[in-house]
Amino acid sequence: MDVEMKGRVVFDPIYGFIKLTPVEYEIIHSPFYQRLRWIKQLGFSCYVFPGAEHSRFGHSIGVMFNAHKILQSIERGVSDSDLMDPSCLTKEAIYHKSLRIGALLHDLGTFVFSHTTEAAYITFGETTNTKGGKGLKDDHENLGSFIIKNTDYEGGITHILKKYGLDPQTISDLVKGVDPSILANQILHSEIDCDRMDYLLRDAHYTGLKYGAYDRDYLLHHFEVRTVEKHDILAIRHNALHCVEDFLMSRFAWYSQVIRSPRGSKYDAIAERLTFHFLEKGYIYRYSDLLDMISNEPMKFYGFNDSYFINLVQKHLANGDLDSVPDIKDMAMTLLLEKGAKTIRCHEFKQILFDQDRVSDNEKIVKKAQQKVKELQDYLTKNGSSKDWILPDLPKKDIIYVKSPKAIAKGGTTANLLLERDPVKISYENGDIKLLADVENSVISSLHKKMNYTPNVFCSESAHKILVDAGLIES
Repeated sequence: MDVEMKGRVVFDPIYGFIKLTPVEYEIIHSPFYQRLRWIKQLGFSCYVFPGAEHSRFGHSIGVMFNAHKILQSIERGVSDSDLMDPSCLTKEAIYHKSLRIGALLHDLGTFVFSHTTEAAYITFGETTNTKGGKGLKDDHENLGSFIIKNTDYEGGITHILKKYGLDPQTISDLVKGVDPSILANQILHSEIDCDRMDYLLRDAHYTGLKYGAYDRDYLLHHFEVRTVEKHDILAIRHNALHCVEDFLMSRFAWYSQVIRSPRGSKYDAIAERLTFHFLEKGYIYRYSDLLDMISNEPMKFYGFNDSYFINLVQKHLANGDLDSVPDIKDMAMTLLLEKGAKTIRCHEFKQILFDQDRVSDNEKIVKKAQQKVKELQDYLTKNGSSKDWILPDLPKKDIIYVKSPKAIAKGGTTANLLLERDPVKISYENGDIKLLADVENSVISSLHKKMNYTPNVFCSESAHKILVDAGLIES
């Protein structure tokens, strides 16, 4: 191996040595990708799991490697020599290179502390609601897409992609999961994709938990391509059924017990609330500021990372800018010192398994939780002070094993559910293909309709005492 090639190899704690192509090496050393070193993969979960200090930088390389291994497994990958050769631009080579880069850049627009602060930007919706705008969410996918298509200058992602004969629009479509190739979209965005394959193992490794364990090698071996209505789709052979079930159960447990655990998610919820306050006050970069930095000042955008946010909270606390908003000040102290918030316990906020197809029943339970939040907020307004805050963190996404066929059909884009991007497809030796939810001997077929409703509501210590004394919540 020559000296130049050695410089394009990274050693990953999960997979070992990973080779980088020349274009990937150049992308990784751009300010846009290097920024990901300073953004934690799991937000404030490090407050509960001190080892969870890993970043989006390593995760994204791992996602790229899994996309590569899936392509090799389904025999759609090109040789290493073609992959590493910048001048090799055959249709097959471009497909392989583009998929790897789409996976590598899937988190390029990540906000500080990952998804923790992103929700505040989406809710604030500065550019979403701008007159004459496109109405796109102020989220990480659109921010990443903007970087990919609007940085045609030295060191910019657009410039690098064009330099190597790759189409920025194609990469953007892959990142968003809207590429014309259903197969490519499935590899990058589905119930078992290269992203989830990485973060389950990586997050388990760094937290020290075993929730994310599944047999990756066995799973990879059983991917295959099937053709449905002239479209190539990704399927998993029936032999690996129980491996697939392990994967999905691991992810279900991971979201339920780690991501939505009130011990850690309270700090994520507080960070989201602080971000929204800062956006209202103009204390933090707004979405339009980020777009401008991406276009004109990449090294300034590099600074939009976790340290920027923590320093901002500390600065406005120390300067007295939060003295006039005692609830926000208390949240800031809680976030910086990892103490001071309580989780509210009561019947309306208990974890429940919903049936995906019983929408009206589920809505009634959600409404009861919302009504309880309002009852507590109204009581504090009358009997508390401005420092007595309550912070609802009701689920923004469903925690499911797999989507039910009914749910897929309702939100689908095609009449044939096998052509939908997200659901797992199981293939048989006789040529049959089924949605995992329809496989008779699968445990998931019995659980597929279930989704986990995990409402969390937090409050200040002073508010907790008031509500307990009033008998409105459990002590």
